[in-house]
Amino acid sequence: MSKPIITVVGSFAVGLTIRTSHMPIFGETLLGSDFDMGPGGKGSNQAVGTARLGANSYFAGIIGRDKLGEIAADLYAREGVDTTYLRQSDRMATGVGFIILNQAGENGIILDMSANKLMDSAFVDEVEEQIARSDVVMSVLEIPVEAAVRAMELGQKHGVKTILNPAPAQPLPPAAFQHIDYLTPNDTELRILLGLSPDDATPTLELAEKLRGYGVGNLIVTMGDDGALLMTEAGVEKVPGVTVEVVDTTGAGDAFNSGLAVALAAGNPLADAVRYANCAGAIACTKLGVIPSLGMQAQVDQFYAEHYG
Repeated sequence: MSKPIITVVGSFAVGLTIRTSHMPIFGETLLGSDFDMGPGGKGSNQAVGTARLGANSYFAGIIGRDKLGEIAADLYAREGVDTTYLRQSDRMATGVGFIILNQAGENGIILDMSANKLMDSAFVDEVEEQIARSDVVMSVLEIPVEAAVRAMELGQKHGVKTILNPAPAQPLPPAAFQHIDYLTPNDTELRILLGLSPDDATPTLELAEKLRGYGVGNLIVTMGDDGALLMTEAGVEKVPGVTVEVVDTTGAGDAFNSGLAVALAAGNPLADAVRYANCAGAIACTKLGVIPSLGMQAQVDQFYAEHYG
């Protein structure tokens, strides 16, 4: 069987992670531990995740011509991610993110996406030929909305499955939703997409119905240990999650989307694809750091068999 082809139009940033007892307040200095510096960016993570799960993974993005950009090149060479559509720029530095973890593995993140901000529709148009020959095209919102939406438009134009992971969440043009086959917000991002506060008390099911009414093909709301809520033309389904000992949740969303993309590209029904994605996401919570936590195909396959088989 040939490997699925997945193209990620997305972001790269170097992540600097440190663990503290609690999140600092302004003026407070804390002692931390477990410092780590390594490759990140949601799009990049998902490209690596899909490659590890057996796909032919292509990454389209922009990095700076600097030392941090070299980390990206080394990563993709090591992980087997195709970089035909990776561009370097002298105009802006490579993106960077600062991640603070508490003792429970919960995180707060500050991003400067820098060179990623240079992505626009014209850049994505240069990737159209690759998107057209893909099984799935994915994007995120760490790049300009214009670029992410264009990736969805081109995917739909060529009959390619489109997945948008709307993180970090921000309002989208109303017309954008009709180009998205699979939208994967968590319950906080769901609220932000609707212009609400992240902690709005309206039931998630009610909000999901409203968002899908905007024209999304399939809505998948991820809810951590509680699994995922699926809303499609066929109705509503709850897919239970998998409980693991949590070390670091930072890469769980990226792992989930990687698993979803690979399973859908392989032709699996949506509910089964979400179960597989749940397994990939759960495994990613068990190690510190994003790239070290992304599961390999055999590992996720075995985990799936044990919990859903």
